[in-house]
Amino acid sequence: MLTWLRDRIRPPRGRDAAAFAAFLERQAAFVAQKTVIDYCRVKAGRHERQTFADPDFLAALAHCRWQTYAAAVGDVAVLAESWLRPHAGGQEARLAAALAAIGGAILAGADSPEAEREALDAAQEGLPRLLATAQESSPASADRLRLTAEAPLLATLPIHPDQRIGETPSIRGALRFHIVSTQQEMERGFDPAALVQELLAPSLR
Repeated sequence: MLTWLRDRIRPPRGRDAAAFAAFLERQAAFVAQKTVIDYCRVKAGRHERQTFADPDFLAALAHCRWQTYAAAVGDVAVLAESWLRPHAGGQEARLAAALAAIGGAILAGADSPEAEREALDAAQEGLPRLLATAQESSPASADRLRLTAEAPLLATLPIHPDQRIGETPSIRGALRFHIVSTQQEMERGFDPAALVQELLAPSLR
């Protein structure tokens, strides 16, 4: 009875390409910010207020967030490709191109500091190759995708490596958790078959 009622009050899943692009942008920002800030808050502990008021720490924190975000845009694009590919009907390359264009527009439009622009531009340039590489393997769910955001996250976290010995698995786990949550939100919010039609429509005209 509850399932029947839930199915009737739940809003229909979306198919709008612009709404999907906005979703990917929002989730990439969420993945980067949530992973970085939550970890830093835990490490700061009772000194959180002082830590987050330190200008040097805040500069390092912002750098980590931008570096992680640049890669996270690619990760959510690859996640979307893997989820949508079974509905592409032989037009997988066109789907990858459409998602690369969305990710590229997100990165190009990011209001980043000039010092971070190089990382975003490099991520944008690498998106077509990243998606093409993903298509060389069978579609994978969020718990199995290789996450390119791991490397910049671990390299730029504003916590000295000596203070996070043995914590790499938990940091990776937090990043993975937010990617899995992104897939769950994607599945709840969008109709994959209808969305693929919308994404590919310009290529079919």
